Amino acid sequence: MPEAFVVHREAHIAAPPAAVFALMTDPEKILRWMGTEAQVEPQPGGLYLVNVTGARFARGSFREVVPVHRLAYSFGWDGSEVVPPGSSLVEIDLIEQGGGTLLRLTHSGLPSADQCAGHAEGWAHYLGRLTEVAAGRDPGPDPFYGRT
Repeated sequence: MPEAFVVHREAHIAAPPAAVFALMTDPEKILRWMGTEAQVEPQPGGLYLVNVTGARFARGSFREVVPVHRLAYSFGWDGSEVVPPGSSLVEIDLIEQGGGTLLRLTHSGLPSADQCAGHAEGWAHYLGRLTEVAAGRDPGPDPFYGRT
């Protein structure tokens, strides 16, 4: 069966890959741009758990961790029958480019066009916030706070 429901996103970030990697793997740094709680164990088999909006936990486990270059983790939502924990896959590559980082994200395994569109919106939003934090700016209060 062809993989029809995949989100692809790219972001150009004004920070080196090591700084971006830290913003995606250090729980305290994750909370600067996404979520209200984070527990991550960035090693194969390690836990990925982030309360993204203060009302919804994303849960999965790390599949691949190549420090400062690549992350891959299973992903889903606690309590969801549509996208349950660990049912999809997020892959992130960090490529040094022009004094900064090109972040390439692929989110595969989503079950429908609606889920693909919703996750595309979420990733665009949070990668925008990540870009702001990596550039040393405050992204302000998260307008997605409280979404379920």
